Parts: sequence; C-alpha cells; structure tokens
Amino acid sequence: MGHVEIWVLTMCVIFQSGYGFYLPGSYPHKYVVGDPLSVKVNSLTSIDTEMPFSYYSLPFCKPKEGVKDSAENLGELLMGDRIENSPYKFKMYVNESEIFLCQSKKVSADDFKLLKKRIDEMYQVNLILDNLPAIRYTKKEGFMLRWTGYPVGVKVQNVYYLFNHLKFKVLIHKYEETSVARVMGTGDAVEVMPTVTKEGSDMPGHMVVGFEVVPCSVVHDGNLVNKLKMYEKYQSPIKCDPNAVSMPIKEGEPIVFTYEVAFEESDIKWPSRWDAYLKMEGSKVHWFSILNSLMVITFLAGIVLVIFLRTVRRDLTRYEELDKESQVQMNEELSGWKLVVGDVFRAPSNPALLCILIGDGVQILGMAIVTILFAALGFMSPASRGTLITGMLFFYLILGIAAGYVAVRLWRTIGCGDHKGWISVAWKAACFFPGIAFLILTILNFLLWGSHSTGAIPFAVFVILLLLWFCISVPLTLVGGYFGAKAPHIEYPVRTNQIPREIPAQKYPSWLLVLGAGTLPFGTLFIELFFIMSSIWMGRVYYVFGFLFIVLILLVVVCAEVSLVLTYMHLCVEDWKWWWKSFFASGSVAIYIFLYSINYLIFDLKSLSGPVSATLYLGYSLFMVLAVMLATGTVGFLSSFWFVHYLFASVKLD
Repeated sequence: MGHVEIWVLTMCVIFQSGYGFYLPGSYPHKYVVGDPLSVKVNSLTSIDTEMPFSYYSLPFCKPKEGVKDSAENLGELLMGDRIENSPYKFKMYVNESEIFLCQSKKVSADDFKLLKKRIDEMYQVNLILDNLPAIRYTKKEGFMLRWTGYPVGVKVQNVYYLFNHLKFKVLIHKYEETSVARVMGTGDAVEVMPTVTKEGSDMPGHMVVGFEVVPCSVVHDGNLVNKLKMYEKYQSPIKCDPNAVSMPIKEGEPIVFTYEVAFEESDIKWPSRWDAYLKMEGSKVHWFSILNSLMVITFLAGIVLVIFLRTVRRDLTRYEELDKESQVQMNEELSGWKLVVGDVFRAPSNPALLCILIGDGVQILGMAIVTILFAALGFMSPASRGTLITGMLFFYLILGIAAGYVAVRLWRTIGCGDHKGWISVAWKAACFFPGIAFLILTILNFLLWGSHSTGAIPFAVFVILLLLWFCISVPLTLVGGYFGAKAPHIEYPVRTNQIPREIPAQKYPSWLLVLGAGTLPFGTLFIELFFIMSSIWMGRVYYVFGFLFIVLILLVVVCAEVSLVLTYMHLCVEDWKWWWKSFFASGSVAIYIFLYSINYLIFDLKSLSGPVSATLYLGYSLFMVLAVMLATGTVGFLSSFWFVHYLFASVKLD
C-alpha cells in the first residue's frame, strides 16, 4: 500500500506546483496562433424524452474525412454519450466570418418529419471544444440564463425554423508555463499536446478557457452557394440576430449551413474555466438540508442514549444490589425484553435470503461511500466525462470480496458455526443484485434499441459488462465467501430454547411501525435527492459531492439509530422476531424514495413525452430504489444485530 500513497502524494505536489488545482484528466493544451482547433459533437439530448440520439441522425453537414468516434470510456457509453468529430474547424486566434460549411441534400419527406419531431421534442445540439461544452446565454426578464448546447430549431406560428448559422465565441488565455502538462500527458492528450522543441517554446501560446455559441436562423442566397466548397467564404455579409428567425424548413429544399468565429482574450485562468458551468446555485439549500438532518439525528441519538441508560445501566447496577423479593418485583416491572432471552437469537425465516441481501447491501454501501469520497476529493470532475460511472463499476466489482465475506459469515452465525451451504450463499450473493440490475437494464435497452437512441448500450458493451460480472465480480465474491467460511462465527451470548415462545397480541401491527420508520431517513435525504434527480434527468451538472458525502454519512447514522430504536421497541413488547424487521425498518426509506420519484415525474418532468420515456424513467428509478433499499437495510440490520448482541451479553440472566 505504501508506494500507492507516495504516488498519490507526489501527484498532489505536482498538481499544486502549477497555478491552482488541476483535476486529474484535464490538462492545459497550448495552442500557437494559427493552430487548428476542431469542435466535436456529442449526442443530441432532450429533457423531454430522456433519449439521446446521434448528431448525424439529422441532415447536418458531415466532416470531409468522414465521421469518427472519439476515444471513450465505459462510463460514457453507459450514459449514452457519443462524441464524434464535426466539420467545424477554427484556427487559434484567427477571427473568421461568413464561412460556408455545406449545402445539404434536398430535405426528404422522412427528414422533414424527423426534423419537426426533434424540434417539437426540444432536442439540443451539444458541441465540445477542447473538452468544454458550448454554452449559450439568453436574456429573460433582465436575467442571464445559461444553457449548455443550443436547440436544433424553433417552432413559430406553426412554421419550423432551423438554426443553420452558428456564431462562436472562443475565450482564450495566455499560456502560462507550468510543469503540469508534461507529467499529465497521458491517454488521448498525447496526440494533442504539441511536442515542444527548443526554438518553438518561446512562441506565445494560448489556452481555451471558454466556448460560447449563438445560434441563428438565416436565409442564404442559393446562387451564391452553388460553386462554393467547404470552408470558403460566403460572398454576402450574414446578419446574425438571435431574436429573429428566417430560415423555415421546407420539404424538397436544401439547407445551407454557415458559421463564424471570434476569439477574445479573457481573464479566466485555466483551472477555473469550469466555473461558468458550476455556478453554485443554492448552496444555502444544501446547508439547510444538512442542518435538517442533524436535527433528526440529534433527536434520535437522544432516544438511543435514553434506551442505553435506562436498560443496560440501570438494570445492571440495581439488579445486583437487590435481594430476592425485590428482584422478582423488578423482573415484573422490566418484563419486556428480558423475557425473550431464550428466543431472541432464534434463526429468522429465509435465513439465506437475509444473508444475501446483507452481503449485497455492504457491497453497494461501500461502493457509494468510496465513489462519493473520491468525487468529493475532485477525482471525478465533470470535465472528464463518464469517470463517475466507470469508478462506481470498478469499486463495485472490487467490493465483491466484502459481499461474499459478510454474507457467508452471517450465514454461519445464524447456523451456529455450520459450514454447510456457504458456496451457494456466496454464489447467490454474487448474482442477486447484478442479476436484477441486468434484467431491468436489458428490458430498458430493448426499448431504446427500438427507438434507435444512442442511450442503448451497444452489444459489445453488454458483453463487456457480462464478462466483468462473471470473470471479476463472481470470483471475488466467492473468494470473500471462502474467507467468511474460515473466519470464526459470532458466538451468541445466550442459549436459545427448544420451544419458541408465543408472541403476545400487539396493540398495533408491527409492520406499520416498520413502514413509518422509513420517513426519518427520507427526511435527511429528500432535499439532496431533488438535486440528484435534476442532474440525472434535467441534464444539470451535479458537483457538490462534498455535501453529498456528508448527507450519506448522516443517512447511515439515521438508519442505524432508527432501526436500533425500533428493534428495542419490538423486544419490549416481547416480539422476538426482529431480524427482518430491523432490515426493513431502515430499508423502507426506499418506498418513500420511489414515491418521491413518481411525484418528481408528474410535477417536475411534466413534459416527458411518450410511454417509452416514462418507462425508462420508472425503470431506472426502480433500479436506484432497489440499491438504496439494500444499502440502508444493511445498515439497520447490522446496527440492530450489534445492539441485541450487546444487550444480552451485558446482562446476567439465569
């Protein structure tokens, strides 16, 4: 482990030696005046349908050298990003205007229908220059609104207009020599980074620190266009007015595309070029949600403390001092949990399933904590697309060891040290959650394939995921299971009677309590949940991982406390079947999250068009909710198990 830490430290020192803090995966590219800059295109996206489509599915200009995919990672493919090259080319610090791009073929009936459909569904074109997405500013009631990307077109009085002229503004900053670029030149940067020769190094270079676009709809003169080749100058001046549209889409007529570009020196330094995308909106809200959670936690912690003081402390001291008569009387006062001493560790129903759920829960919870911690430290910046998902997958696979270990050790504890059947438990733990996830994803994928969306996971990636599951996750889980089978099982502090004790009739059904308990963890979560949902479905960038990490830790604490209090309440009314109840007491938060996501669908995503989009949304929500249930339920169960063990180990009962 030592050398890894040293490596991390060295990296931190190297980052700090530059100006400000550089995120891994992003490094300044120095461009000399006149160097070529090429714009890339990402999938067309819409918050209306949540289905991304390839940029070239619409009749846009294609680059001369043909469409090529840019290097991508697994996370990007899973998120439906398809980054391809585009015909838009600039020269560093060379302002150009009226550049002719191409004239499309005559618009066919199918293309016409498709363009109208995409404009109705509010699809956005996403351009990327030097890893920065294009930003568009609009004024509304005196406020500047920021958007990433620009719409395909607009509909005005039942006529559809296409944005066919783009006015780009590239913000640049003088290149400041740092030692960072040398060290960080890995991966796809190698081909981009200019090899610095001695005599070339004193050329003034620039870095791209901003990329803005203004889309316009302009009518071009057909006669002027006919003889032009790509990148030649269009002969008459083009007036680009973002507030007026004049290029209606007509069937059977070609569309002419043009663009202009202006460079502007800016004070924005390279490390802060993402700030425009990440303006902290409503950090007060996050603090409010954390305070809100802290209140819930303190309230519950008070109850937990009272329970400990009341039961354990008082019982232990007084029990030993009293004489026989008072002891009998005392026993009657403290009926409740001491009466179930012979039953409290009786094996639950479906013990194998419980072990599997707890094993998977440990795996998911571990993945969430590690991933969010790394993201909070800035290792998964929005600048490096897809790293978050890739990181989650990686940590999930590695933590298979933990899942197998916990599941098998719990299985042996319930079976009082019996080895029998540990392989089947470990094997099921390796397949339970991924199996369900796979089922959901496959069904959703067929829906996406049917509608030709780039959100569909390519078949090759499907095979890769299957291989990762069966060649890494499953073996690791079995290895964990082997260690769990070797580890000593947890000894129960009290013996279990042969005959189960009858549970007295309860005043109110215990499942009501269990369901109600989920409201407390949900209370700590729901404000942050809104931001997460907006980032997934509304295309906003989510980056307050520091807050998210705090919320996650608070959630774990609340789940533990809630489950512990509930388990104690059940034991006090002589209900010794606490195993499953402790799992669902905190796991029931998932029900509320699912209800919240349906509410979010109805009130915030009002515009989701079509049954396919709604099905996608609900499918992904179900998948998320299942993961949350396993993780929170595990926290609840483990804390209750520890509490019950502690309670009965510390009391001397005959």
